[in-house]
Amino acid sequence: MADLYLYESVHYRHHPRWLLSGCEERGDGVTCLACVIEMMSDGAVSIIRKKHVLSSFQSILRNYASCVTELLTSHERVCTQFIGTFLGMLQNVEDAAVLDLVTKSLVQLITELHLEQVLHRVLDECEKRLCEVTNLTLSLSLLCFMGKLLDAIPDLADLFAATHYELVEYLTQGMIYPNEVVKAAICYLYGKLYSVPSAAEKLSTHFSDKLCGLFLATLENAQTKELQINCMGLLKQLLKYDHFVSMIMNESDSPGDSESTPTLEAQNPLPVVLKKVLLSREELLQIASAQCIAAILVHSPAKYAPAFIYADIPEFLFENLLSTNEVLIWSLYSCLMLMTEERIFFSKCYSVYGIESVVRSLKNILPKNNIELQKQGLLLLTEILSRQPVQIKLFTNPGIFRLTCDVLQEAVNCPVLEVVIEANRSASAFLRKDHLSIPVQYMEMQNLLSNILHRCADVPLPVIKKKLGHSINRDQTRINTQQGRLLTTALQSFHNACRLAFECQSDPLAQENAFTAPTSQSEETLENFSCFLLKICDQLCIPTVLKYYERTFISASMETFFLILCDLFIIAPSMKEAFSVKLASVSFIRLALKMKASYHFEQRYPNLNQACSDFLCNLCCTLWKLKVESANSLNEVADLLQRHVIHINGTISENICVLLESPNCCTTNRSLRSHQYTLIIIFFIAYVWEDRLVPETDLFLAVLGFLNSTQSIGDILSPCVIKAAIYLLAVCQDKNQAMSESAAIGICRMLESIGNLQLIYFQHPLFFKFFFCYPQLMEMFGQRIAELYISMLDCSQISELDKYHQVCNHTSTKACNVCNLSPLMNILESNPKALLILLVCITYKL
Repeated sequence: MADLYLYESVHYRHHPRWLLSGCEERGDGVTCLACVIEMMSDGAVSIIRKKHVLSSFQSILRNYASCVTELLTSHERVCTQFIGTFLGMLQNVEDAAVLDLVTKSLVQLITELHLEQVLHRVLDECEKRLCEVTNLTLSLSLLCFMGKLLDAIPDLADLFAATHYELVEYLTQGMIYPNEVVKAAICYLYGKLYSVPSAAEKLSTHFSDKLCGLFLATLENAQTKELQINCMGLLKQLLKYDHFVSMIMNESDSPGDSESTPTLEAQNPLPVVLKKVLLSREELLQIASAQCIAAILVHSPAKYAPAFIYADIPEFLFENLLSTNEVLIWSLYSCLMLMTEERIFFSKCYSVYGIESVVRSLKNILPKNNIELQKQGLLLLTEILSRQPVQIKLFTNPGIFRLTCDVLQEAVNCPVLEVVIEANRSASAFLRKDHLSIPVQYMEMQNLLSNILHRCADVPLPVIKKKLGHSINRDQTRINTQQGRLLTTALQSFHNACRLAFECQSDPLAQENAFTAPTSQSEETLENFSCFLLKICDQLCIPTVLKYYERTFISASMETFFLILCDLFIIAPSMKEAFSVKLASVSFIRLALKMKASYHFEQRYPNLNQACSDFLCNLCCTLWKLKVESANSLNEVADLLQRHVIHINGTISENICVLLESPNCCTTNRSLRSHQYTLIIIFFIAYVWEDRLVPETDLFLAVLGFLNSTQSIGDILSPCVIKAAIYLLAVCQDKNQAMSESAAIGICRMLESIGNLQLIYFQHPLFFKFFFCYPQLMEMFGQRIAELYISMLDCSQISELDKYHQVCNHTSTKACNVCNLSPLMNILESNPKALLILLVCITYKL
């Protein structure tokens, strides 16, 4: 092999130091660096031998780079000659394979040397050789070499722009040279220069004065694929900088005279040129075009999007969405996302035209494994659905509405939570009344909502923090965060469905299926949809939220949850009372109060505090109406709750203490008293529905303290507050000692101020019994209370006592239906004096 690395006729003149040590030991033969230089410059050496030597030298550079660079750096003259010889070959050799080897070897060598003086020398030599020739075709290999050198050493671009400006100026001549291969090489070289920010800044004036118009004309008139690709590559680099974008768009907005030479000046605006590229059959060019459009729009959609929209670019973006190339689809999604920020995109009805393409594109990519692409597609769908103007119908075809439901269901069932979260957001934007098609496809929406809630319920619950004393790791924290977002987005979708149902109540077309035969009954009705919402909330939504709440607090989820509950009071009025009873039976009053206390909503979460307070008001008012049949008191209670529930943020024990406080000034008097009245009403409703928020002993003393405070100051209580306070005392009495005589007298005075005792009466055995536990109350109010109690008895709900069987036998049937005396047994046994009062009342009733 030795003869392959030595130029025998001249090697005897070379000093032994030019022999590269280490090659022979590894079986690579003897290599003389001086021989390599002389063989390359000798025209007598065959091109085949040169090719073989270059190939071998390239291998030596890979294996013994340090040996080569050490020799050349220590002998500057030889290094210069070596580089000059190779650069000369780039202009003198025609064999493509040899040129490729020379280029690769030279780039590799300069990269290994990486010395500033060497780089200057290379650029000086390139500038000299380029200026010496008039036929740029002969310098094509040299131009390609410079591009590849910049590719290998990006820092060289800054040196190029700073100290070799004449070389940069010379390159513009190639942009008007009638050879697209040369133009492609120059565009590639410019692309590498402008890819470095510092170099791009130095070349800004060069671009505005010399290059901009020539480049746009070259881009517009490019015919070969190579030139088109390199032009798009340069454009992508330029579009990274805001000032270049502004120059390019301004230049393209002022097209040249049609009589001008087409190679010197662009005839069409850049959007039209990019549309032409987008229409090509080359996916690589389509991708580049879409990426360039996105790169322009990202700087300012409001400024640049109209030009692309007026050029009908969106139409062609939508048409290409059915491609199977995932990179192209991603690029198209990005363009369309930016265009949706402009109102004109929707006013020109491009969203209506393209919604089917977006949905079908999503259907095609969902079975694939490209998660980011799926998220991007769902994000685009969300933007279109969210931004679509109300006055422009998006789903003009019921089939597309159905297809969208199907695609969203498929996305919701995706195993990747990130995709499911985006799908939930899309569903939330989709569930808008103005998106409905006629006839309304309620069953499709039901299936979608059912899938969303089931998917959320099926996900494992978040891991409790610091479980068993161990802090959770970062991965688990990320998973918990995703699960929280999943719940939040699912609830937002459900909330939008509730809002949709409410809005449909005022639209006759949305209430019934207009295409249902008169003799048949359609399931596609608003009433059925509303019932579905209530049912699935009870079966899935509430249990899922409560399970999450036991593990972690998510403010956005809880806010939406309480908004949903408020909506359900409105959209299903016929079931509102049953729904309220169900909520009360599972301690939702306690839940709302506990949540408001735990997180100090008024300061940290004002929106959540408002939602939670609205829910408490709705629930308490509905429950009050069920038990207290008084329109006046309902209005008073509703007004009180709406004004003051929002300010209740303490724990239940703290609220008990609030009842014991006494105001010390007029301002405090009004605010404190309103706070206390609200608490009394809430405690009353909770106890009526057997949700005992606090121990009876604590509540009994707190209510007594409250009543004593109001009497000592002279405050006049409304009948509804008195009713609630006495009931609370009554239900707590059995677990407490008797009130003092002064307290009983105080209650008597308070009741005396009420003209009509029926205003404070509440039908309950313990309420009735309370008045017969204290002589003062019994003497003054016993008879009237007994009359009210007996008049409201329902004999069908209580069995008769044997001991009163004879009494009932001697009375009329009417009396038997009215006055069942069984609840009074305990009172009569403990207080014989009450018998006379009761007999008088019964006789009067008969």
